[in-house]
Amino acid sequence: LYQYKFRDLTIEELKNVSKTYPNFTFSMNTYTFKDGSQKDLLNFSGTIPVKYGTCYNIPVCLWILDSHPFAPPICFLKPTANMGIAVGRHVDARGRIYLPYLHNWSHPKSTLIGLIKEMIAKFEEELPLYSLSSSDAARQSELLSYIAKITEGETDMKSRSKTGGRNEGCFNKITVVGAGELGIACVLAVAAKDVADKVVLLDLSEGAAKGGAMDLEIFAVPNVEVSKDFSASADSKVVVLTVNSLGNAQTYLDVIQSNVDLFRGIIPAVSHYSQNAVLLVASHPVEVMTFVSWKLSSFPKSRVIGVGANLDSERLQYILTNLLKAEVLAKDAWVVGEQGEDKVPSRTSCNVVANPTEAMAAAHNSREQVANRAMEVLKGKGQRSWSVGLSVADLADSIVKDKKKVHSVSTLAKGCCNINSEVFLSLPCVLGTSGVIETVRLEEDPLVQEKLQSSAGSIHDLQQQLKL
Repeated sequence: LYQYKFRDLTIEELKNVSKTYPNFTFSMNTYTFKDGSQKDLLNFSGTIPVKYGTCYNIPVCLWILDSHPFAPPICFLKPTANMGIAVGRHVDARGRIYLPYLHNWSHPKSTLIGLIKEMIAKFEEELPLYSLSSSDAARQSELLSYIAKITEGETDMKSRSKTGGRNEGCFNKITVVGAGELGIACVLAVAAKDVADKVVLLDLSEGAAKGGAMDLEIFAVPNVEVSKDFSASADSKVVVLTVNSLGNAQTYLDVIQSNVDLFRGIIPAVSHYSQNAVLLVASHPVEVMTFVSWKLSSFPKSRVIGVGANLDSERLQYILTNLLKAEVLAKDAWVVGEQGEDKVPSRTSCNVVANPTEAMAAAHNSREQVANRAMEVLKGKGQRSWSVGLSVADLADSIVKDKKKVHSVSTLAKGCCNINSEVFLSLPCVLGTSGVIETVRLEEDPLVQEKLQSSAGSIHDLQQQLKL
């Protein structure tokens, strides 16, 4: 332990754990971090007793960082060959454990004994492992092998055919993750619009299905399946993310971090089962969560998009056409940028004329006045779950049916409007089966560019504070 900065405190903690959980063993091993760097760390392995009907001994492994106890350990499950990982709120597909206790770690209040106690309590609510048959064990080994590869930026397309067998014959499947109001609204809108042959609702809530998810099962909506098993999503063309953490976060940053922690247990699993899917993010804040989904999935940027300003853009065009009778202006009008108060109206550049005459300048001013009136009307429209659900169905329809239709969606904005950071903003994009096919060029308006750059800066600053 010579490299540990606070050896005496660390040793004292380990002694306390040994007294309470004598089955734990200690050794020095090499830990490889996400960036490829390695460090010799104390490895602390054993089983914890978890009562879930009967008593189970759940194998876990804790890596003690050299700044312990001022930094939380890195925790993993250690499933044997006949155990499968049950991906959930506190465990991701690699078996890494995420708990509020770890997120809120603070010495001297936080201890290894306290961590293990919370681990036991959370696992008693949601058992993290399950028993595999011999054939399932082979598939589980493939899954673990695949997960190891994607953390190195690799993919294994062969595993797709081996894990997706239960859904053969389903050509257009859409999975909606999250059975809250928004998730239910998305399922009903997608089903009503007849976008897919099958819609799967992944209900990640604890306990038995309840509320809207239960009602979907009771009334047997055609072609809709409700499941708690990620494998039900296999081979989806589109995976819609609607989940939002309901934790007791105190600050806006804490709320977003709770969502990030939630996505760490979801994105690797859905990405594994649907390796060619387009991820469509509707969780809040949509720009940040789309960025998080892109990073966690290792998908190309074209196949990770956020719902962004699609709803606002469709509404803007409707207002211009039907209320203000400005159909010509509506064709190229879009709401772009950041969802919420910082969104801004813009136009695509197809009708831009260089060196306008006096008459053209007057027409330009008139056009701006009409656009401003339309935005004022738009401000009075809220975004309820059912309206966002309709917008999601609209986007899914364009993707699954390869419509090549233009939508204002959250896409990687780096390189647009002199934005140099990896942030997602709403821009007019052509959508098809591969996601974003092309980003449509905006009219060069200094005010719009300034607004987009400002949004990009604030979003990037926020992302820098997150623990991914």
